[in-house]
Order: sequence, then C-alpha cells, then structure tokens
Amino acid sequence: MKNLLLPGETSRIAWAWIALIPVFCIVPPGHAAGEKALTGDRIPGLGGDLIVHPVDHASLLLGWKSEVIYVDPVGGAARYASFPPPTIVLITHMHEDHLDLATLQGVTGERADLIAPPTVAERLPAHLRRRTKVLANGEETSLRGLDCRAVPAHNLTADRLKYHPKGRDNGYVLNLGGQRVYLSGDTEDIPEMRALENIDVAFVCMNLPYTMDVEKAAEAVRAFKPAIVYPYHSRGSDLERFKALVGTDRGIEVRLRDWYAK
Repeated sequence: MKNLLLPGETSRIAWAWIALIPVFCIVPPGHAAGEKALTGDRIPGLGGDLIVHPVDHASLLLGWKSEVIYVDPVGGAARYASFPPPTIVLITHMHEDHLDLATLQGVTGERADLIAPPTVAERLPAHLRRRTKVLANGEETSLRGLDCRAVPAHNLTADRLKYHPKGRDNGYVLNLGGQRVYLSGDTEDIPEMRALENIDVAFVCMNLPYTMDVEKAAEAVRAFKPAIVYPYHSRGSDLERFKALVGTDRGIEVRLRDWYAK
C-alpha cells in the first residue's frame, strides 16, 4: 500500500496527538483519575479550601484537602452514591433524622472513622463501634489532621426538654487547617453556644418544636458572631427573616442554601 501521508505530515499528526495528552490527563488536585470530587461552596482557608455541600435537613458534607466529612448522613446510601466516600463521619445524636444505621453502614466503607456521643455509640453494630471515637460534652479528639471538640446541644424550654435533654447530645467545633467550624446539632440558644469564640463557619439549627425559632437563633448568632453562618435543620422556618434579624452590622455573612431540594 502506498504511503498516503504527504512529506512532513507524519510529524504534524504526532505533535497533534501529543498536544491532546494534557487535556485527557488533567485531574483536579487531590483526586485520582475517575475519582468523585466534592462540589459546593468553597471557603478559602489555611492549607486548602473548606467545601460545604448541603444534602438534606441535618445532613451535610464537608471537604478539606483529602478529607471528606459526613455529618449525620441519613436517607439511604443511594443518596450519597455520587459523592466521594467519607474519611470521617460525625453523628450528633440518636434521633432518626441524624442517626440512620442502614445509611451509616452503607456509606462508611472500610476506612472511615466515626465520632459520636455515648448514646449513639451504644447503638452501633460492633464493627462500627470499634472505629468510633466516643465523645461526651467537653471532650476532644484528633483524627487525620482534624481537631474535634464535642460541645453541648440541648433544649432549654420546659416543654421541649423531652426532645434533647442536657448532657446527652453533641454539637461539634472542628478545626480544619485553622478554620473553626461549628455544627450545632439539635439545640436551643444555650449559653455554651452564645459563648463560642472565633468561629469561621457555623451551621445553626432552627425549627419548632424541636429546637428554636428564627428569632432565638438570630439572637444567638449575633452573640457569638461567626464570620459565615448557614441555617440548616430548618424545615418550615422563615430563613429570610432569620437573615434580616442577623443583619449586617456585626459582619456576619448569612448564606441561605437549599437543604430541601427535591
């Protein structure tokens, strides 16, 4: 068969293929080819961006460097199939919208560590219990470059004490590369929340009758002044009113995101 390429055309075709190699080989930093990447809000911080990805109600994902943190994953493992697997799972308390054993067993995989209060840990199957750091209010641990402190989360109002009694459940304060992140869990505007300091990103619950109304949530947020606050666990709440009540005079950015997407 005759050579159908003109003189010099072989080298031009070869260079064209070489030029395409970077296009096919580009992979986002920290991810292997074909690995799922976490998307969402990116908040710049030391050592890498914090990525915030709402899932549903009290469930969310946080990404930092190579770490992927699942917070109160519920709703079935299929809901998380498009996300990278967790390296750490945080559980705040034992209610079914925060602790779903079927989902938990479906998403944790083989490498994830768990952090949970004692009343959650005692409900876990043995293979997950062995991988769980059990923290009561005020206790701390470090995992994979993450510092985590369990903070109180409970009701104050007399007719709500049955939902979240004092000392049983956890909120969490995380330190991720210098960024301090507060996860309220289910709570009212307790003194321990109002006394928080130097919080960069906060996730604050608000819904009745189980936690608090937007007025109390706004008062608490104005007291501890996080740089950014996300209202979550907020079904039925007027988030625009919450944002207006927080205001702009204290330098707090309120970010409204859809935790209830269909």
